Amino acid sequence: MTNPSHITHPLYAITDSAQFREKKLYQVVDALLDGGCQLLQYRDKSTDHARRQREARQLAQLCQQYGAALIINDDVQLARQCGAQGVHLGQSDTQLLDARQKLGEDVIIGITCHASLTLAQTAANNGASYLAFGRFFNSHTKPGAKPATLDILSAARERWPTLPTVAIGGIGLHNAGQVLQAGADYTAICHDAFHSANPREFAHTFHSIVATVPPRVSVSFTPSGATEP
Repeated sequence: MTNPSHITHPLYAITDSAQFREKKLYQVVDALLDGGCQLLQYRDKSTDHARRQREARQLAQLCQQYGAALIINDDVQLARQCGAQGVHLGQSDTQLLDARQKLGEDVIIGITCHASLTLAQTAANNGASYLAFGRFFNSHTKPGAKPATLDILSAARERWPTLPTVAIGGIGLHNAGQVLQAGADYTAICHDAFHSANPREFAHTFHSIVATVPPRVSVSFTPSGATEP
């Protein structure tokens, strides 16, 4: 797995695998990547393992073509099989240390921290590559998720000044600037990205709109969080 050294585009696109599969999925992802997106998460909770492997391998090829990073949601084995750059883990998924041992030191491992600095501290201590907080707004993907307030992003930035943070939940072109201004480095977006009438233009416009609030660091997603207080 090759870890891209810098990911400067603030859009972190998450696949809508419930409504976008195979050819349709590839077409939208290709457009988002062509529009400048550099970070993609493949999220599919189904039990169709054969399809998931096909899709993950094809997405890995697309990301390689565009120099983007592919993150697999929740499935360490699939990440290794398709050559993804990393995994995103929830609190009930594979333990971070176990995933790091299986995938290596150079992969990206992100952790869902909900609205908790305590969970974030544990993730940072264990060498997480980034901390994900949310939901911040009403979400199509997880409507019942516990809400988070924007001040947790500024608190995380202050506590872990070199560890990237990801905001998730109901984010689109109309409010991405709010979470970036509050302290997020990246905005995880599923619905608005995949249901855009023009995904390529969405990614391009997204970058231009939030360019006034650039990421605070050039991020390499190294697991440096363990050294933070």
